[in-house]
Amino acid sequence: MSRTAPSVHSPGAGIALIVAAAACFAGLDTTVRYLGAFIGIALMLWLRYAMHTLTMAAWIAFSRDKTFRTANPRFQVLRGSLLLFASAMAFNALRHMPVAEFTAIVMLTPLLATLLARVWLKERVSALRWALVAGGFAGALIVIRPGSGLFGWAVLLPLAAALSNAAFQIVTSRLAPHENPYTTNFYTGLTGMMLAAPLVLLGSQQVASVLAAAPPLHLGLLLAIGALGTGGHLLLIMALGKAPTATLMPFLYTQIGVAALAGWLALGAVPDAWAWTGMAVITCCGAASAWLNVRDAATRQQPVSAVAADTVGD
Repeated sequence: MSRTAPSVHSPGAGIALIVAAAACFAGLDTTVRYLGAFIGIALMLWLRYAMHTLTMAAWIAFSRDKTFRTANPRFQVLRGSLLLFASAMAFNALRHMPVAEFTAIVMLTPLLATLLARVWLKERVSALRWALVAGGFAGALIVIRPGSGLFGWAVLLPLAAALSNAAFQIVTSRLAPHENPYTTNFYTGLTGMMLAAPLVLLGSQQVASVLAAAPPLHLGLLLAIGALGTGGHLLLIMALGKAPTATLMPFLYTQIGVAALAGWLALGAVPDAWAWTGMAVITCCGAASAWLNVRDAATRQQPVSAVAADTVGD
């Protein structure tokens, strides 16, 4: 089930799909930011992963070339657990931070993956990679501006999400080439749904009262969270079937710009000049690091699957 090359070489279509995926993830984060004032995190998490699971189950069931069978069930559970933790940190962070600044910090994932690979896997890290890591963290400091009182302790949440997502990326890169990406995405959703379920059940009475009192707009946005998260990951897989991963990865960083636009249109939040500067630095360093990861995998003739290239923690 290796995914070594795109089935159709169509860079234009691949870029359009990955930008659409970035828009879905930015829309998801903006929706969570708005709904977080009215709906509990546990319910939003569970619905996001429940819809993901049902959608992928239907997709696989009605497709002849896809399967529910996995060769590495422990890998699937670990991957799903890491992504759920990243999502939980992200959803909590979005209750305290603007969407654009949050997105920029989470996009440190490829840089944190470089650090984890050095510490965890003892991989050699080149001077260029260290420079990109330093540049990315400098960008994060520009966005956060420690001591300014802009975000306080809440900045730890997107950093925790990025760290978990970096571990998720490393684990995925080791085993995903041997799995069907649609199968992997199904088990990612199933693991998240099962792990989040007890949190919802513990507050079932409160959940029932919240849903009963929720206006139609909030109920619709709850469904949108699941649809945007699932749709984003499906679009990402489809994009990576159209063009080489190295071509597409830098375009995933359009999510920062889309998040800024969505935050402005929906919430009236506009990053200041310092935030824009920091986000630009993170984008350049993160995109370059992601591209180097893909290039090095190709040099080692290691297959790069759609899920292995996934750096999104939503």
